[in-house]
Amino acid sequence: MRKIAVEEGLTGLSAWLREQGYMVVNPDHGEEVIATIVTGLDQNFMNMQDISTTGTVINASGMVPSQILSRLKELD
Repeated sequence: MRKIAVEEGLTGLSAWLREQGYMVVNPDHGEEVIATIVTGLDQNFMNMQDISTTGTVINASGMVPSQILSRLKELD
């Protein structure tokens, strides 16, 4: 199963991506993932020194779920 990290607060997106076959984890856990989905590359995210991102960061701001899914499929 493809593992992705989804920023807290994107609960609906997390549930939908699970339905699409993705294992969704919290980015705070530092697990190896193919992508991390965030709502924006704000200063708070960029200064999280205890979080390591192993995959692509996808900024979900302004995107609909199908667009995010398309980006994820490009990584497969």
